[in-house]
Amino acid sequence: MDEDLLSQGTKSKGAISQAWTRLSQIYQSTLDSWTPHARLRWGSTCFLLILFGLRIFAKQGWYIVTYALGIYHLNLFIAFLTPKIDPAMDFDAEDNGPELPTRANEEFRPFIRRLPEFKFWYSVTRSTVIGFICTFFECFNIPVFWPILVMYFITLFCITMKRQIKHMIKYRYLPFTHGKPKYQGHEDQGKVIISK
Repeated sequence: MDEDLLSQGTKSKGAISQAWTRLSQIYQSTLDSWTPHARLRWGSTCFLLILFGLRIFAKQGWYIVTYALGIYHLNLFIAFLTPKIDPAMDFDAEDNGPELPTRANEEFRPFIRRLPEFKFWYSVTRSTVIGFICTFFECFNIPVFWPILVMYFITLFCITMKRQIKHMIKYRYLPFTHGKPKYQGHEDQGKVIISK
């Protein structure tokens, strides 16, 4: 009798494990299919953030949740702007990997982010969904004087961005690119001839 119960328990654990594995595969497949559609992903995340803001505005509460979400998004944004190998910590570039070019005649090296764009989007979206869910629970609605939180967030944002911009200027990198550079050759000044 005990062996039958034990074998049923093992079978149910196996079924649960298989179902969880299958759900994980479907979830990962969905994320993989969204990867090339950056504008659609960010548009849906902005829409979710607007819904979150409207809920906070309509309910007049959950300011601590909003503040925590803002601080978390600020940390994610800073990680997105920062190079993977920080030049400030790069004392010996040969041992730690490539460093950012500091002169115009140096070889171009692509900017590698500490937090890639997809992980940045995923973390922002996931945290916004969690924050939105938190607004349905009264235990997270802690009464605070929200203007102080807003002023503190603006101050923290300004100080953090000032430090990041100084870092970018000091080590001469720009975390955004506007497309592939186009080179013009000297001999390519004639008309295009189409052969028949």
